[in-house]
Amino acid sequence: MSDVTYAEKATGTGPALPGGPPPDPRGTLRVWADDLRMGLAFALRGGREGWMRTVLTAIGVGLGVALLLLTTAIPGALADRDQRDNDRVEVLASDAEYTGDTVLVGTADTEYHDTAIRGRLLRPEGAGAPLPPGVAEFPKPGEMVVSPALADLLDDPGAGLLRERLDYGIAGTVSDAGLVDPGDLTYYAGSDDIEAADVNVSRVVDFGEESADRAMDPVLLLLAMIVFVALLMPVAVFLIAAVRFGGDRRDRRLAALRLVGADGRAVRRIAAGEALAGALLGLAVGTLLFLAGRELAGGVTVYDMSIFAADLNPSPMLALLVALAVPAAAVGVTLLALRGVVIEPLGVVRSARPARRRIWWRLLLPAVGLALLAPMMGRGDDAGSFPEWQVIGGTVLLLTGITALLPWLVEAVVARLGRGPTSWQLAVRRLQLSSGTAARLVNGIAVAVAGAIALQMVFTGVEDDYSEATGHDTARFQLGIYVDAGQDLRVGEKVAAAEGVEETVSRISVEVADRARDPENFATLTVGTCAKLRTLAKLPDCRDGDVFRLTDTYGAAGTGRMIGAGGPLYLNPSYEGMPGKAIPWTPPAGTRTAKALRDDDGNLYDGIVATPGAVPDVHDSGVFNGWIDVRLDPAVPDAAERVRNVVDGTDPLLSVHTLDDYLVAEEFAGIRTGLAVGAACVLVLIGSSLLVGQLEQLRERRKLLSSLVAFGTRRSTLSLSVLWQTAIPVALGMTLSMGFGLVLGTVLLRMADTPVAVDWASVLLMAGAGAGVVAAVTGLSMPLLIRLMRPDGLRTE
Repeated sequence: MSDVTYAEKATGTGPALPGGPPPDPRGTLRVWADDLRMGLAFALRGGREGWMRTVLTAIGVGLGVALLLLTTAIPGALADRDQRDNDRVEVLASDAEYTGDTVLVGTADTEYHDTAIRGRLLRPEGAGAPLPPGVAEFPKPGEMVVSPALADLLDDPGAGLLRERLDYGIAGTVSDAGLVDPGDLTYYAGSDDIEAADVNVSRVVDFGEESADRAMDPVLLLLAMIVFVALLMPVAVFLIAAVRFGGDRRDRRLAALRLVGADGRAVRRIAAGEALAGALLGLAVGTLLFLAGRELAGGVTVYDMSIFAADLNPSPMLALLVALAVPAAAVGVTLLALRGVVIEPLGVVRSARPARRRIWWRLLLPAVGLALLAPMMGRGDDAGSFPEWQVIGGTVLLLTGITALLPWLVEAVVARLGRGPTSWQLAVRRLQLSSGTAARLVNGIAVAVAGAIALQMVFTGVEDDYSEATGHDTARFQLGIYVDAGQDLRVGEKVAAAEGVEETVSRISVEVADRARDPENFATLTVGTCAKLRTLAKLPDCRDGDVFRLTDTYGAAGTGRMIGAGGPLYLNPSYEGMPGKAIPWTPPAGTRTAKALRDDDGNLYDGIVATPGAVPDVHDSGVFNGWIDVRLDPAVPDAAERVRNVVDGTDPLLSVHTLDDYLVAEEFAGIRTGLAVGAACVLVLIGSSLLVGQLEQLRERRKLLSSLVAFGTRRSTLSLSVLWQTAIPVALGMTLSMGFGLVLGTVLLRMADTPVAVDWASVLLMAGAGAGVVAAVTGLSMPLLIRLMRPDGLRTE
């Protein structure tokens, strides 16, 4: 029998023979490998308890891995999406490029039930005319090729009004190369009516342009970085919690190994091997979940955005990083968790009162995070981009402070709790014995809520900087129609007679000047009914045939000189180097003055206003632009679609706009959409992981629950105790997350140089959403709890 102990053999630290060589490092690696392999065997072949724990760990890790793989794939998918959008941009032909091998393209965009439909009318000029991407051949006049999503929409029995508008025969389908995403509603129709001189018609020599690398606004870049951190931090927290499922049972099994000679370091390596097995199996589960989810991605649309499944390919380097980091984290977290556990041959010293948690280093993490973010306060977007790693590092440390402080807070609070009903006492006693486990289950939701609160504060604070009031009276008018010079101004009369239209107000305008070419004085001539003109100026009285010169405006002096000269004025004057079609117009005698009113932006209307009787050729001159406001009857279904059909029947190149109170910057809206999509995925992960953890906790306490029932404890009491065990840490976690979220949101607003304001309704809504997820998980775990409280849970082997 050798005198070398198991511990000395396992660590390679046995006594060296006199004069012999030092311990071989390769022996140490071999011992590590043997112990890890033994842990793998326990996880996979250690009986029902062993593989149940491994399966639960794999599910928890797999959910996190699937989301991480999705995160690594999304940047590439969005880049491919943008590239396909760039590929179908029309490259206009200049006179020098025009060779006859071009195509006339008319813009015929429309909407259907507030969903945008991209439409193009095509008329090839020459055999070599370029084809739009995704189109195999030009459709003949009266035919169109459509995207698969639009084909499905047209097949819908309720889409009769849309079929009436797009009254073309379907000759083919646009392939994926010509679509930005699976839900893209696009059509290309053949036409022999459009001409190069028509409004909204362009002569195109090619399709596609290089994507321009534009620098993002610094504040928007800051928002994007915080969204990235806020969405991935909960995933990392849950991955760490998942590898610790079933820790109590595992430690008791490891105690048996001490009886056969394994030392403390050896059993820790074996425990790391068990965690490694769960992590590796979780990688496989996560990969399968990601592949399955990718196949379903094309059929899912969130906030009018979807992605082709073929585009969801994770970056190889990032995927490799995930594959290496997850097992390494599992081993590291397990070894770190076992540092405070004494595993002896006759049991585990965990039930004894643990040493009181220290708070100083827990406060140090958020303090360092704030120290990193503080120097950037007040920068706004004037000093260039924010340092990426400083922003990410400071935010990560600040949010990590939640995971460090929550166990201390739960322990400190439950230590002072006591009296109450039996269910309360059972819950409090359980929390006093294992407050760390309860805090781990809530950490992820607390981090997610804190990040959501901070982002909500920032989005609300900077929203005004990235949105602009349109000035439209959306309470009165819901649609607007812009009519360019040369288009049919009488469309307003046709719209007014459409079913579901209560009122239309038209405003027609053109530039008027004192000379036909290169005028010295010029102004805007606006033509409308007396009712419309009264929204522009304070009119003394008005009847058809009147003309008014607006006063108290910037251009009032020049307008007065034009009118006072008494000669003819010219509509649509031309300037040097620009062709024009100037039309003489003589204002009627007796032109009066009127005081201009301010528009919704506070600016005074300017120029000359006239009634239709004063400008007899307004519809036929071809120089007036028009805007028609339309009020719909809410009692008439699909009134907006009927208006669009009337307009399309008049001229398919005319477009009908849904009026909005505000226009939001595209990049800002994109980041907000990304947050919404990511938050939905994280909430699914949070709920799923919490449910797995809750089920594991209940499974470990099966004998205890059965014993309490056998001694006469009511099942309702035990159910309430489980609810209290969840509610207390959740309440503490939500309180902590609200505090950290408000701090982080305040710091970020100061970094963006934006006044700090708190929308308490949104803050409470975020906290309530987090608590709601936990409540739902607790409810879903009740069936298992009821089953585990049966007397046969006392059976043992």
